[in-house]
Amino acid sequence: MDARTVQNEGQAPMPSPGSGARPTRPEVLVFGGTTEGRALAEWASARGTCDLYISSLTEYGGSLVQGLANVHSLTGRMLPDRMRRLMSEHRFACVVDATHPYAQGVSASIAQAAAESALPVVRVLREGEPQGPWTSVPDVPAAAHLVGALDCNVLLTTGSNDLATFVGAMPDFRDRLYARILPVEKSLAAAHALDIPTSHVIAMQGPFSRQLNEALVREFNIGALVTKASGKAGGFWEKVEAAQACDVQLVVISRPVEEHGVSLDRAKVLLESEYGL
Repeated sequence: MDARTVQNEGQAPMPSPGSGARPTRPEVLVFGGTTEGRALAEWASARGTCDLYISSLTEYGGSLVQGLANVHSLTGRMLPDRMRRLMSEHRFACVVDATHPYAQGVSASIAQAAAESALPVVRVLREGEPQGPWTSVPDVPAAAHLVGALDCNVLLTTGSNDLATFVGAMPDFRDRLYARILPVEKSLAAAHALDIPTSHVIAMQGPFSRQLNEALVREFNIGALVTKASGKAGGFWEKVEAAQACDVQLVVISRPVEEHGVSLDRAKVLLESEYGL
């Protein structure tokens, strides 16, 4: 069985195991179109011991697991009611939260829906937040305030969700702000709605090498690069190296503090030993 994609909002319902029929092997629900979510899907598919349902916000995230045997891809915003309905329609062994480390609201909704459905949650965390010679800020508004006061071009690599905050902090954003976003309709529409010039929108799909980051910095005469502390999985170090090579200011948005969770490797061990994958 190859990966199938189902849209979450107003489209075809998720396939269910049937009226009261117990699935012949474990089913696992994974939230996260991140690197970790994709790695779990590939691992589970290779083992062939379960059916894995993976929910990601964008079609791009869903495309990363297309073609994997025994993997069912769900794309689109998964609201709490839909989470609970999905959990009630299937007999999942557990829920895996492999969402982005900055998606706190989504993680809270997953935890609540799973608790109401009496399902255990395995939270997958990235490696510890890196430390280095850059400017660290606690959140997106602080980063926007900082670069808004600068007198240089700014390359924003935090995605489309934060564009409005930066635009609001930069009266001259049409001249100084360059946004690197995914080449998908939702992201492009967000940039267009905020009146960011198309010449300042860099619609590209990662991962990005140090050399490509350097080329963008030099091409657009960037003086400050803004990123999240996404770690190796998010291409963080390639941005660090590019900023250093081009002698530009690197502004790093710190991760929200998370005290509970396990590494990707530990999650695999738990799924195998505790949930029969």
